[in-house]
Amino acid sequence: MKKNGFIITCLCFSLAVFAQQKNQKQQQAFTTTNKKITVYTTADNTKLRLTPTDNLSFTASKQPVETEVSVFVEPSKRFQTFMGIGGAVTDASAEIFAKLSKEKQTEFLNAYYDTQKGIGYSLLRTTIQSSDFSSASYSYIEEGDKDLKTFSIEHDRQYRIPLIKQAIKTAGGKLVTYATPWSPNAFMKSNKNVLKGGTLLPEFYQPWANMYVKFIKAYEKEGIPMWGTSVQNEPMATQTWESCLYTAEEERDFLKNYLGPTLKKEGLERIKIIAWDHNRDLMVQRANVIFSDPEASKYVWGIGFHWYETWTGAQPLFENVARVHEAYPDKKLMFTEGCVEKFDAARYQFWPNAERYGTSMINDFNNGTVGWTDWNILLDQYGGPNHVGNFCFAPIHADTTTGELIYTPSYYYIGHFSKFIRPNAVRVSTAVSRSYLQSTSFLNTDGTMSTVVMNHTDNEITYNLIIATQKTVVKIPAHAIQTLVY
Repeated sequence: MKKNGFIITCLCFSLAVFAQQKNQKQQQAFTTTNKKITVYTTADNTKLRLTPTDNLSFTASKQPVETEVSVFVEPSKRFQTFMGIGGAVTDASAEIFAKLSKEKQTEFLNAYYDTQKGIGYSLLRTTIQSSDFSSASYSYIEEGDKDLKTFSIEHDRQYRIPLIKQAIKTAGGKLVTYATPWSPNAFMKSNKNVLKGGTLLPEFYQPWANMYVKFIKAYEKEGIPMWGTSVQNEPMATQTWESCLYTAEEERDFLKNYLGPTLKKEGLERIKIIAWDHNRDLMVQRANVIFSDPEASKYVWGIGFHWYETWTGAQPLFENVARVHEAYPDKKLMFTEGCVEKFDAARYQFWPNAERYGTSMINDFNNGTVGWTDWNILLDQYGGPNHVGNFCFAPIHADTTTGELIYTPSYYYIGHFSKFIRPNAVRVSTAVSRSYLQSTSFLNTDGTMSTVVMNHTDNEITYNLIIATQKTVVKIPAHAIQTLVY
């Protein structure tokens, strides 16, 4: 026994040493030796749009002084694995896409989903039944059909499913796709209306859980693999459009007693469930309630969040993303929706809209977020269609009278992340020496590092990019974003 125990001890020790050596090898994998830096820039009051602007080299670095502006990257300090970036294919986006010429449709698809010609989106969100960004409210079942015998996704076959299929094809055959409901059917709700909030009546918890299964299986039958679902879009907002309210306790109980077990029973336990799917303001409380219940928590992949907490006039609560991450490091964080509200065609090229994206993406990633999903990928020249008049911006708009596509600065700012940070990249430690700049870095699986640097000031800034004992010196224009690939 002693001899066997000694052998086992040695074996365990050897495996531990091997694992440590392997980990050290992975940690030492990145080096600046013989690396060139390509700088891509998008800047206000210029024609620079994801434009290569510099090819730089590393030189020896000495102790920086306080009068210098520096970005520090430490490749050995690694954090979350990156899933991807994408946008939502809503009914509105699909309806406008269908109005484009074949030439413009190809341009549009390439702009978002092609990694070379465009910005390489790898995530896709869509809706279960209608949302405000549909031309009208609709359902997959007839009213009163609690057994779902009339279930059909025929509505989606006209516009939405064809666009999703083309997006997947353009992306190389794969997009991480997830779906979100805006409201159960009217007969299932306390207010007997798909609009204006209301709650899901307890007697319809099971039929509604069955609806997720029906949807997932129907879409997969169409050749659209589903990665996940969220419980409810914005469960604390009574909206003029499709909406439904859940307290944290109600969402927890629906999750653990109905949605989670139903997906498992139907052989869909692989489907990831996202909780919350609302603003950063209350995300900590929602996480606390759901994740403190082991029976609910076991079904939940992570927390989804939006950026609209600023409706109160307050600043974005990026720190709440960090609070959830530090309290529940085994759960994932995904930004599931954001757009610039209150459409105004005079502000297509309004630069602060793009800087809102850059600031959010840098801070969300630096606080542990693994994926980031914009709202509508396409809207028309009125910021719709939207059946309740909630018109908003998208990164790309189509003027349906001229057939032209309008690219906003937000499209390019998103592209500084999605084009150069690819799925399965790992975030590495990045810090700035001045609040004038914001920055994040990811190490891609091909060994390239992508460092994003954003300047939101009115002045051009010269900064050092410092990695260990090496540095390069970069100039970033006023109100600009850069991606440094090396």
